Amino acid sequence: MNINRRVFLFGGTAITAITLGQLGKSQPSLAQSRRMNLYSSRHYDTDQSLYDTFQSDSGARVNMIEAGAGELMERIKSEGRNSPADVLLTVDAGNLWRAQQDGLFQAVDSDFLNEKIPASRRDPDGFWYGFSERARVIFYNKANVDPSELSTYEALADRKWRGKILLRSSTNIYNKSLVASRIAIHGEDTAEDWVKGIFANFARPPEGNDTAQIKACAAGIGDIAIANSYYFARLARSSDPADRDVIDKVGIFFPNQGAGERGTHVNISGGGVLKNSPNRAAAIAFLEHLAKPVSQRLFSDGNNEYPVVKDVEWSDTLMSFGRFNIDNLNVAEYGKNQLEAVQMMDRAGWT
Repeated sequence: MNINRRVFLFGGTAITAITLGQLGKSQPSLAQSRRMNLYSSRHYDTDQSLYDTFQSDSGARVNMIEAGAGELMERIKSEGRNSPADVLLTVDAGNLWRAQQDGLFQAVDSDFLNEKIPASRRDPDGFWYGFSERARVIFYNKANVDPSELSTYEALADRKWRGKILLRSSTNIYNKSLVASRIAIHGEDTAEDWVKGIFANFARPPEGNDTAQIKACAAGIGDIAIANSYYFARLARSSDPADRDVIDKVGIFFPNQGAGERGTHVNISGGGVLKNSPNRAAAIAFLEHLAKPVSQRLFSDGNNEYPVVKDVEWSDTLMSFGRFNIDNLNVAEYGKNQLEAVQMMDRAGWT
């Protein structure tokens, strides 16, 4: 499929349009709707395979606008009832919850999606669905940390890790959701003590993305990093000697395993049908396409994300990290507790 990328400005932000046809209105049935207009904050080139297979199976052409989640939400609100957008696809349940609160989604009642997507990985009322998982795990410097010293997220607030922990900014949605999950699990007082303890153990002021934390861990700037698993998988699949050096020096650890533990915190990438979708049938068909085994494996092979659908095989790289138990807290809780999570991190001084 040939892609034409056009970058333009919306509200001062660069947005990329990947056009396979013109964005526009069409008839409501899938047979008549020959297009599906996608607004996506997933910036992964490997996702093109998802769109290619959907077009091949359905005959509906995918037209895509790429930008950050916040920019796309503002664009949809600005377009109002005349918006050509059918689906918003983005990362993190916190973003999906925010879009729902802004009234951008319409509920979808799909037996197929409700069967395939676990209840903990979708909105209870069908406004959005998660299609891939990303575990937020612990990375450790092999030379300085024995993995037997590691156990849970909560234990990282212990003074033994003073000056050793690497984390990115509190403004990052992944960290907001991690803290929000602790609020849902432990309550506000215990979660706030944990945030203060984590912040007191920082090796440096937050800087860079998740990959930067893993590389800083390898360099010995800190002994422990918290980051999403797929960033490490990218390094593991790289042929760059510098990346291979990082993999040799850093180990991956899945926290909160074992008897009595909840399992490792995971977040999702997902999407929903927009309230003013002009191609609703095609939009629902697209979401269902993302839950099919071929798409689920593409999430894993293409961007090193874990499938949400049961019994879909993981990529070889993910399998090399080992199996682990996940926390089945409904990811909608991340959005509900996001504001308190931000205020909590602010009070601790985590910027």
